[in-house]
Amino acid sequence: VQLQASGGGLVQAGGSLRLSCAASGRTFSSYAMGWFRQAPGKEREFVAATIWSTGSTFYADSVKGRATISGDNAKNTVYLQMNSLKPEDTAVYYCAADPRGFIASTTDAFGYWGQGTQVTVSS
Repeated sequence: VQLQASGGGLVQAGGSLRLSCAASGRTFSSYAMGWFRQAPGKEREFVAATIWSTGSTFYADSVKGRATISGDNAKNTVYLQMNSLKPEDTAVYYCAADPRGFIASTTDAFGYWGQGTQVTVSS
């Protein structure tokens, strides 16, 4: 399983970004896919997760109402749309996959990880 995250960048507070996670190597229809982030000096934290087959979603309170996770089965790609970005959203964002297909918010639930993509929000 390979996960390739992209779409990060520098954006002003209040702006938006869409992160992409291209998955390859398996059939992901039964997987759960998640986004996590890690700011300097902090632990990696959960942002959002979805299940390919059902479209169920789950969000961290810190991004609820500002983030939307979605998947494109045809492209094997998961997206994280982030709106109304705040400086505290600055972090390296990672996508992850769980073949068991359960939505979870802990890093140990996800067995596969992509490289991170940097998101920097200026005030």
